Amino acid sequence: MKPMMLDFCQKRVPVFRYHANVDLSSLEYKMIEYQYDFMFRKKWRCIMSIDLCGQVAIFKYKDGTKLYLEVA
Repeated sequence: MKPMMLDFCQKRVPVFRYHANVDLSSLEYKMIEYQYDFMFRKKWRCIMSIDLCGQVAIFKYKDGTKLYLEVA
């Protein structure tokens, strides 16, 4: 499965979809909401990949921790 790439704050991160009917546009809309959130932008630098599972996006960090974000 080839990952899709998400561009945000001058960084590209691979997005892996685990269901065929999952739409990336809901994640992109959520990222627009967070574009002025300083703490999220600071954490964004450490994100390695994103798993998109239904209505939840799982952000995986370099240190192995995860952030679960509802995108629907």
